[in-house]
Amino acid sequence: MADIPGPAFFIGKGDDTLISFGSGQPDMPPPRQAFDILKTYSAFKYGLIQGEVSLLTELAKEYPGSRPEDFVVTNGASEAIDLVLRVIARPKGKVLLPRPYYYSYPHNVHFAGMTPVYYDLEKGKINFETFKEALEGCSAVMINSPSNPTGTVQEVETLKQIEKLCEEKGTYVISDEVYKDIIYVRENYLLHGPRVVTVNSFSKTYGMCGLRVGYVYSQNKKLIEDIIEMKTHTAMNTSTVGQMMALAALRSPKSYIAHNLETWKTRRDLMFNGMKELGLDLWSPEGAFYVLPKFKNSTQAMSDLYHTHKVITYDGAWFGAPGRLRFSYALDEQKIIEGLRRVREFLGREYASYS
Repeated sequence: MADIPGPAFFIGKGDDTLISFGSGQPDMPPPRQAFDILKTYSAFKYGLIQGEVSLLTELAKEYPGSRPEDFVVTNGASEAIDLVLRVIARPKGKVLLPRPYYYSYPHNVHFAGMTPVYYDLEKGKINFETFKEALEGCSAVMINSPSNPTGTVQEVETLKQIEKLCEEKGTYVISDEVYKDIIYVRENYLLHGPRVVTVNSFSKTYGMCGLRVGYVYSQNKKLIEDIIEMKTHTAMNTSTVGQMMALAALRSPKSYIAHNLETWKTRRDLMFNGMKELGLDLWSPEGAFYVLPKFKNSTQAMSDLYHTHKVITYDGAWFGAPGRLRFSYALDEQKIIEGLRRVREFLGREYASYS
């Protein structure tokens, strides 16, 4: 039986013989401007709890109609989600999650003292009627588009329907937009409105995962004040040098994002077409950098791929999708090609029953 307890087993793991389709960590370096900060930065005192004013001001330029005071800088999107959920937590509260979901969501909800409630996506997409029915009695919902782990992007009309419905019901919409700049099918639609709370980070767009810089954006003044108060008594300020590097990244030419997007598209096509050639059943990736093909006995398949072929994947069961494996294509083309070769060998020998 598989002996891999969860994603933490693989995080940071690697050697020259491994091909890791596991962690969603971009391998492209941050913009040069972010590195330049390190040459002169020397302010290592405590920073402002809400975030450095210069970064808050720059963030407001990214969201039309926003103000610097609408943001709180956090230790990545993970802390942002944790803070938001704990601030809005209510006794016996319920939070509506899509399934498949990002593997931390149910834990985040439980840690906040609430209960996750699920609705199933249809080929990675939200069916609004299913969503509407499941929403009853929930104090918040979480939306992740583009999605980790599915790689799908939700329809604009569906997102607008969710905005309107949740505003009418007084339900918070927590919009996880960490992949908002990695989208292949259209211009992204950013949820907005009085009940929308946006969380984002610099990890995926700018390849700055280890710096742990993210943010919360909301036009609900009381919510922002409560988040600042909670952060005051937990993590305090986010790394000041990390914030200055994030600021430099935001101010860097937009060509950095455009260039990286072309690289992601090339890798997406390589991975998707390779998976189809292997006969695997999967949804076409529209954003982020993941595919979620069907694999029978996915937990055992993940373990066997790792132990026999030195290929790291993540079990779909961790994401509420048993019978699938999540593959990240956040690695260079030659490694993708070699990884697909190993998967082909895995499926073509004694493990054919997994496909």
